[in-house]
Amino acid sequence: MNDIAPDLEAPLEWGEIEEPRTPQRLFPLKDRDTFMVADSYGDVCGAGDGLFHDDTRILSHWRMLLGPRPPTLLAGAITQDNVVFTFHGLNKAMPAPGGPAGPPGVLHIERSRFLWEERLYERLTIVNYSHAVVILPLVFEFDADFRDMFEVRGAKRPRRGRRHEPEVGERSVRFRYEGLDGVERTSVIAFSDPPARLGAHRAEFMYALPGEGRIELHMEIAAQAAVPPTRERYRGAMARARFAMRARSRRGARLRSGGRLFNDWIEKSRADLALLTTPMDTGPYPYAGIPWFSTAFGRDGIITAWQILWFDPSLAKGVLTYLATHQAEVASAFRDSQPGKIMHETRRGEMSALGEVPFGRYYGGVDTTPLFVGLAGAYLERTGDKALMETLRPALERAANWVARACDANPHGLLDYARGAESGLSNQGWKDSGDSVFHADGRFPKGPIALVEVQGYAYACFQTMARFAEARGDKAAAEAWAFRAEKIREVVERLFWMEDQGFYGIALDGAGELCRVRASNPGHLLFTGLPSPERAARVAETLLSPAFASGWGVRTLATGQARYNPMSYHNGSVWPHDTALCAMGLSRYGEREGVARLTSGLFEAAVQMEMRLPELFCGFPRVPGEPPVPYPVACLPQAWAAGSVFMMLQACLGIRVDGLAGEVEIRDPHLPIGIDHFRIDGLQVGERKITLDFSQHKKRVVVRTDNRQVKVRASYPER
Repeated sequence: MNDIAPDLEAPLEWGEIEEPRTPQRLFPLKDRDTFMVADSYGDVCGAGDGLFHDDTRILSHWRMLLGPRPPTLLAGAITQDNVVFTFHGLNKAMPAPGGPAGPPGVLHIERSRFLWEERLYERLTIVNYSHAVVILPLVFEFDADFRDMFEVRGAKRPRRGRRHEPEVGERSVRFRYEGLDGVERTSVIAFSDPPARLGAHRAEFMYALPGEGRIELHMEIAAQAAVPPTRERYRGAMARARFAMRARSRRGARLRSGGRLFNDWIEKSRADLALLTTPMDTGPYPYAGIPWFSTAFGRDGIITAWQILWFDPSLAKGVLTYLATHQAEVASAFRDSQPGKIMHETRRGEMSALGEVPFGRYYGGVDTTPLFVGLAGAYLERTGDKALMETLRPALERAANWVARACDANPHGLLDYARGAESGLSNQGWKDSGDSVFHADGRFPKGPIALVEVQGYAYACFQTMARFAEARGDKAAAEAWAFRAEKIREVVERLFWMEDQGFYGIALDGAGELCRVRASNPGHLLFTGLPSPERAARVAETLLSPAFASGWGVRTLATGQARYNPMSYHNGSVWPHDTALCAMGLSRYGEREGVARLTSGLFEAAVQMEMRLPELFCGFPRVPGEPPVPYPVACLPQAWAAGSVFMMLQACLGIRVDGLAGEVEIRDPHLPIGIDHFRIDGLQVGERKITLDFSQHKKRVVVRTDNRQVKVRASYPER
């Protein structure tokens, strides 16, 4: 891998993101490293949509016409299991020279598609509900621009590779592009019937559809050619795709509530996680989101795995193993890598291969490395899987040592960041947009920057290493790591706390000046357990106040702060995963009623969004009778948005599974508002599985279990 940035005459230029056309909704499908985004008609128009393979768009235009016009839309939807997209439509009047004009509204058009083994399978079925023959001129328009994902996102390239003339066969068209990286990329469109006319960008069919008759046409699109499409291939591939998706969505315990709509939210969230989870040689890994981030991200994978760890540890095992195998070994300013750091992002496209962007394997995330160690500690506690920890021990030690070295290099002993090259991310916490960190007067701080929540993750990292060392009987190492944890805790309490506001500032800049801004970041600090109980209570009160709580979730930035904008990416919007982490932090310090309110707010937002929470939405205050305002180019689905419901549930129930001790601890359980019963079936605790029943009884939630061999300890505060 080349670690030297290319010698460009000017920095990479960026234009506007090619926002998908409106008002059509977009529908995503995914299989491994291939995904598709199309509109309600099933059409692709070459904006932010298309069929993508390995970060390259291999289908940029795909449109169906009946004669000169598209059909009339009846419905477009994806099945609950996220496998099949189906369009339903009807015909407009279709003048046909030399034959009878087809009357409108007599043809039902059904267009179904799915992805399997990185190949698009599509079936078109047209049924004539009239008694007369209808002459049906059917047209497909298509193209493949082979644009890199970063081009689709707005990057301007001074040069591109060579697009060859399409190769037209009897019933297929092959597109070919030779990239500047020397890689030939192809795309093949194939039809089950030979078209009457087939050109480089257009296929024309002419059918005489008898009264009450039907036709069926199959198509396949992929990077490589295969045998001609058939009904049998379509059906066989669909069965395998559904079986694989079902297996992914059934990992871990089964969760059911007493509310039908709440169950729909749970099931849709599990289906979204199953869609985004990609099988790797190292185990399952959740890709971050469609369309912009359908790849492995370190931070996103860790948080998503943590969200569902309590009922499905298998994802955490896959995430930890994958990230350990991709740990940085060399220093590179271009890739922001240093030995021991954990990967932020990986890409496979042409621009990454050429070094036009550093994201082929990029390490510019300051929090990913301590989070990696923290997740490992949480996984061991949850599962008791000492064998995996022993396997990962060298990677964990390298990661923790990087965190320690970075803290030692800071004058205050904090974990900070400054990008190594202009091509990297300017902000390297989870709020990585360029304007997300600032002072109270709105000016941007000079680096290096130490984010408040990142210190919490470093604290958790050091505590985890202390526990690991203690378990091995290495008393000296345990004391050294514990000393580091206590040191960073003391510095955070001394330098970040704003007594006049009862809150922590968002960051410390390179000059040691505190950014006295109230953002959601301290909610993550509560998640790590760093603050004192007294300060945590004041933070909790502020996070649950109208300045942060929009009615749908927790805003990333409080109202009234400089740069507050409820329509921004990170400065006042609501991110479901951020709300979930804040809720888990509140729960850690005993706050349950506020967590229940936040859970209900996110649930009610999900109801307004067909049970699929997006990456983020706008932070406007909730208005009775109105839905939350969407963010225009949010990823949907997004892994850690889908995982949010599960962390919110854990925060409400106060549940902790100790796999090492083989027991379950439940503290002051609450149920979401409007839910009077919740059941967990098949919860793995050590070598056994148990069922837990939570039910509302007057003012207390009662817990029952079916397995007396597993110790379940429930505790309630004095009221």
